[in-house]
Amino acid sequence: MLSFIIPTRDRPAELIATLRALSLLDERDLARAGGAELIIIDNASRIRAHTPAALTNHVRITRVDLNENIGAAARNIGAQTAAGDWLIMLDDDSAPINTNFINALADAPSDVAAIGAKITLPSGAHEAGGLPEVIIGCGAAIRKSAFLKVSGYDQTFHFYAEEYDLCAKFLLAGYRVKYDQRFRVEHTKTPAGRDMNMICARLVRNNGWIAQRYAPEAARGHTIEEVMTRYRRIAEAENALAGYKRGLQELNRTIASQPRDEMSVELWDRFTGLAAARTGLSEHQAALRAGSVAVVDRGKNDWAVEQALRESGAEFVTDINVAETLVVGTLSPGPMLDAQEKWAGGGRRVVTAWIFNEGRCAAKV
Repeated sequence: MLSFIIPTRDRPAELIATLRALSLLDERDLARAGGAELIIIDNASRIRAHTPAALTNHVRITRVDLNENIGAAARNIGAQTAAGDWLIMLDDDSAPINTNFINALADAPSDVAAIGAKITLPSGAHEAGGLPEVIIGCGAAIRKSAFLKVSGYDQTFHFYAEEYDLCAKFLLAGYRVKYDQRFRVEHTKTPAGRDMNMICARLVRNNGWIAQRYAPEAARGHTIEEVMTRYRRIAEAENALAGYKRGLQELNRTIASQPRDEMSVELWDRFTGLAAARTGLSEHQAALRAGSVAVVDRGKNDWAVEQALRESGAEFVTDINVAETLVVGTLSPGPMLDAQEKWAGGGRRVVTAWIFNEGRCAAKV
């Protein structure tokens, strides 16, 4: 059985639109998967949407109305209520476009705790965020047994970077996380309720917590510094420095109290995506060594892409016009796919450090 889980707050129109999208999923396919249910957890909305008892495709709806906004931890309540073996985590403005994801779930080995979706926006671009073994919360399937084993989401994160904490716990518990393009989700990404000052405050605080909790001691200090630098740049671009500074103050106040569960170097390399970059780029080692290489469209963990390239013996150039091979400089799945499409067709080799296909991760040219 499948359990769709949607937390919501103060977006009744968006929630109803998502219910309409879910009602389009093929009823026969859902039945072959053992049936499906939808659990909506309302995070203390001021105006609660009216929801039916079931969708038109006979997916039964259970609704839990909370008296306080507990953020992403509302998904924990959904998981505890769920009857399904797989928890399909969505936002109130995201939904699968078809039932092909069912095959991805059926094919998943028992050590896979979570499967990330290929998430597209109305513009045709892909959702930002995530890493090779870090899901994006608005489009992911999580094995219920694994979710409960690691106690789900940490409520102190509220929203933003909570998936990094969850996936770190999965890796430490011996699980894997993967992406599969058969799982397709459309995210309308409604701007309502998105306060960039609040977002930047949470991003710097929560990502700082992640580094403090899980980074090997030798990497902890410079990883925290990278977090501060990255999110200051984002705050400057979004005119949200006031929020960033509030978040930085809170990080400084709380960082020493974070529980340490230090990863080994090998596990940290998986968590940061460096291991995936090494594996993916190794498939093109001969080509990377044969000519000049430039890194384009840098983004999340570009340092890991560059480190894997240097280890491969690639010759770097800064002028992309003379480079024989272009390597996309991000490990986030959505921006990586966007950059690949942007640079394709120019007559030069374009390489991504990894790509998610049916059941595997590999470099893509």
